[in-house]
Amino acid sequence: MQRLGYRGDVNTVRRHLKPSRNGAIPTTAPSPHLTVRRVADWIMRQPEHLTDVERKGLDEPCERNPALATTDEYARRLALIVRDRRGEHLALDVWTADVRLDGQRELRTLANGMRRDHAAIQAALTTTYTSGAVEGNVTRIKLLKRQMYGPANFDLLRRRILLSP
Repeated sequence: MQRLGYRGDVNTVRRHLKPSRNGAIPTTAPSPHLTVRRVADWIMRQPEHLTDVERKGLDEPCERNPALATTDEYARRLALIVRDRRGEHLALDVWTADVRLDGQRELRTLANGMRRDHAAIQAALTTTYTSGAVEGNVTRIKLLKRQMYGPANFDLLRRRILLSP
């Protein structure tokens, strides 16, 4: 196996082959190792895009932990609002009110922050305008400024901005 390119440990191979030595070959694939990033990815994806293994991997922890099931529900609702840009139907207001009533502490904190920035979020969901190009240029200018380590004056920064690709 090593001549074919396997760089793993011999004990890893033994551990995987041990069930077949006893005659107990598993008929189903093992469930995927759960990490916070993997579960968050499953929650944020559209349910129809999840494989059966992923759906089962998400359903099991949600059944064991009601708080995770509640978070899953609210996160899916918010993702649907953002994905479908449902700002004009007051869906965001309903979501925020629901979270403030019975959501987890972290979700309530998010909802309170969204309530403070309500006008900006509403505009982002309802208008077709975006500031992405402006933000990209601001990031590029900041990068050029940082590369100069501060002592250079504005004229040099201006010249670098104009001459950079």
